[in-house]
Amino acid sequence: VSDVVLVAVGGAVGAVLRWYVAGSMASEAFPWATLVVNLVGSVLLGASTALLAANVLTEQQALLLGVGVLGGFTTLSTFSLETALLIDEGRWGTVATYIGLTGVAAPLLALLSWKGTAQLLS
Repeated sequence: VSDVVLVAVGGAVGAVLRWYVAGSMASEAFPWATLVVNLVGSVLLGASTALLAANVLTEQQALLLGVGVLGGFTTLSTFSLETALLIDEGRWGTVATYIGLTGVAAPLLALLSWKGTAQLLS
């Protein structure tokens, strides 16, 4: 199977999963769905990075999961638009919380899952 097909199929799966999460967590008060997909995606991408480095995942499996599924599942563009809408509405507390959780928690979770998974595999 070609790398392009793996990424395309994975991306389709990830996009459908994100759509499902967005529909099941719709909220006017806070953009929970986008936060959840980005945090979960960060954890899974961190772990898959460690699995690839330990040769538990092949390059093709990492493309399918990391670039494909998780690339389609997570979303910076939706985060950006939701943040812009919150700014437009003057919801500064929500803006600060959303940016803080996404900008700090997502990379921290990626790091912890990457290093934690690597530690478990060693």
